Amino acid sequence: MCVAVLGIIGTVVSAAGALIQGQQQAQMAEMQAKAYEQQAQADAQASSYEASREKHRQELAAAAARAQVGASGVAFSGSPTEVLLANAGQAELDISAIKYGSQLRQSQLGTQAAISRFSGKQAKVAGFINAGSNLIGGLSNLYDPNRATRLGRSAFS
Repeated sequence: MCVAVLGIIGTVVSAAGALIQGQQQAQMAEMQAKAYEQQAQADAQASSYEASREKHRQELAAAAARAQVGASGVAFSGSPTEVLLANAGQAELDISAIKYGSQLRQSQLGTQAAISRFSGKQAKVAGFINAGSNLIGGLSNLYDPNRATRLGRSAFS
């Protein structure tokens, strides 16, 4: 009887351990997902700052170019205007590239967060399955057919 009680206790402890392990893995996955989301937010802020710095730098370069054209005495038409417009167009492309790169990184981090959350859910399910397996396996090991009562016989014989 004492062996059976110890076997039951061991089985319950094993099952509880499997549940706890699954929960801990799920918590770790959720923390990782939150870290990915924080990285995405930080990247968005950094790229916004970088884009504004690039825009300011381009505005200064455009102002310097206009000043040079004005100082040279050339009219703001024809080639100088085309060059200034091309520079402005390139500046917008540079800023768009900064923003696009950030959007790609944010998307990748969002995907990693989703994968991490999915892994956490899978860990929870695995914990329940392992707990059930441990319970069934442990309880089935307690059954000894040699000690079982047979139909029509006394349990004390």
